[in-house]
Amino acid sequence: MRFTNLTRANEIGANCYLLEAAGRNVVLDCGLHPRFEGDAATPNFSLLPADLHAAVVTHAHLDHAGALPMLRRLRPEARVFMTAPTAALNDALLHNSVNVMTRRADDPAQHAPPPLFTHREADHSARVWQEVPLDRPWSFEGERLASTDEESACFRLASAGHILGSAAVEIFAEGKRIVYTGDINLEDQTVSRAARLPEEPEPDALIIETTRGDYQRPESFTRAGEEARFGAMLREGLARGAVLVPVFALGKTQEVLAMILRFKQEGILREDTPLFIGGLSARMSEIHDRFASAGEFPRKFADLMARTGAQKLFGADIAQTPARKGTIYALSSGMMTEATLSHTFALKLLRDPKHSIFFVGYADPESPAGHLRRSQPGEKVPLGEQTPPQERKCAVNSFDFSAHATREAIRAYVSRVRPKKVFLVHGDAPALAWFAGALETDLPGTEVIIPKPGQGYEV
Repeated sequence: MRFTNLTRANEIGANCYLLEAAGRNVVLDCGLHPRFEGDAATPNFSLLPADLHAAVVTHAHLDHAGALPMLRRLRPEARVFMTAPTAALNDALLHNSVNVMTRRADDPAQHAPPPLFTHREADHSARVWQEVPLDRPWSFEGERLASTDEESACFRLASAGHILGSAAVEIFAEGKRIVYTGDINLEDQTVSRAARLPEEPEPDALIIETTRGDYQRPESFTRAGEEARFGAMLREGLARGAVLVPVFALGKTQEVLAMILRFKQEGILREDTPLFIGGLSARMSEIHDRFASAGEFPRKFADLMARTGAQKLFGADIAQTPARKGTIYALSSGMMTEATLSHTFALKLLRDPKHSIFFVGYADPESPAGHLRRSQPGEKVPLGEQTPPQERKCAVNSFDFSAHATREAIRAYVSRVRPKKVFLVHGDAPALAWFAGALETDLPGTEVIIPKPGQGYEV
């Protein structure tokens, strides 16, 4: 059994990993790097085996699923497995990705490469997706099994607690058990429930995310306390000017909507506080509603949007939309990628000290959002290759509503399950280094590996 990292660098980017086991070649996730364009944004597809049997996709964020149409083009025979919510979300997000890439390519000022795939290829890719439920074993040929079969190879999905439909993957083959977490959250969020990861028996290999390895949460932190701080800061910011909340259309928008509704109900915010969300965010909320009856997401977002007074804001409207005092703009993307709603709207707020920008989730340190979060008032902030650095005068605050597990929670999980090998992925260099040191201390009998891109490792 062999594991190969198909990403182009050890960082948070185009997640894609190859597992060769029991005569089958299986890809785990197939994403696009959110900060790059063209081939630089893709996994290293040159390392794909000629006979790829299957892919398992953990969730619909583009850094885990954004390159699926390219995988279909290169290996059309491969089956692709995911949960039903992930399939619905992927369908919408991949078409939106085509729209974004096309707009950038058509704008001479952007100097962007042609789109990596077309709407037709996105549709064509979806034809081979097979929706599988959680907690049931499946063969890589797409057959439901009565039990796990560690010799002939099979897999089982478990709730990952990250976003709607997210799943960790257990793989059984050659008498071994491998767990790939994808992105996980080990505590309840406003909307999502905590992950239910498999713990027994101890895995032969654990492939685990390390996103928050460079951040230590204060011991005094509580989710309730952080929500209260967010509500109070929103009220203060709205009294001065407009508040922009850069959000991911999928996951973070729905969390923010739920919190804003509660703030209005409890009198923290005025009932008539105007709220704008991006058009894609509304589409993601509609998909959430399709799966609300399953119990994981009991709140209907169509009702939530109506009760918060949320209005849709589309790309064509953003240039003409002024920043109004007392108004919340919850706009994607969360990393403020150039030409997105949040990036365009931030340029209206940055030079005015009355306005505020509040961050509520992870941002790549080298993204516009990452640069802005670290900035000081009066500093010139880089906001992308096509945008001149902008002086920051507005208020900037960050809140810990990450959909990724804390490093302490992940460390505790790994210590409980005691894997024979741990592959550390989905983290920037400081995060990877912290986890490597911590786990080598906790589990001296476990081999801890930061897998180099393109290099194979025996499991």
